[in-house]
Amino acid sequence: MRGVIVAVAAVSAMGLSACGGIPNPLGGGSKTRVSGDNAAAIGVNGYLWRATLDTLSFMPLQSADPYGGVIVTDWYTNPEKPDERFKCTVYILDSRLRADGLNVAVFKQLRDASGNWVDQPTAGQTETDIENSILTRARQLRLSNIRG
Repeated sequence: MRGVIVAVAAVSAMGLSACGGIPNPLGGGSKTRVSGDNAAAIGVNGYLWRATLDTLSFMPLQSADPYGGVIVTDWYTNPEKPDERFKCTVYILDSRLRADGLNVAVFKQLRDASGNWVDQPTAGQTETDIENSILTRARQLRLSNIRG
């Protein structure tokens, strides 16, 4: 519980530090936002954010918090397998483009004989494959931005 309180306080402090003219509560004077800087507009790495949205675009989006770096999809059912559905939660943990700045959680459910959805374990490789796809897409976006 203490960790959650510290995390909320830190996120609140970062949010306030981006406002022009308000002193940074963590010290270092006041900060002003640089206009036109996409990195200042969201709290996480912009390439990882965009790559995550691109990679999971086939799944319905339930919520997306660009300041906290959390993207949650709604349940997705493959038309070829109507008795199986998946849901993803992606945590972008860093403002830098790094492999350890990303965490993906995949949830799977199967429909039983009575029509109820039952939680099932997913293969650990599924989460790793999605993370790798997001990282590859983020690198592509970064390279295309550098090249102009």
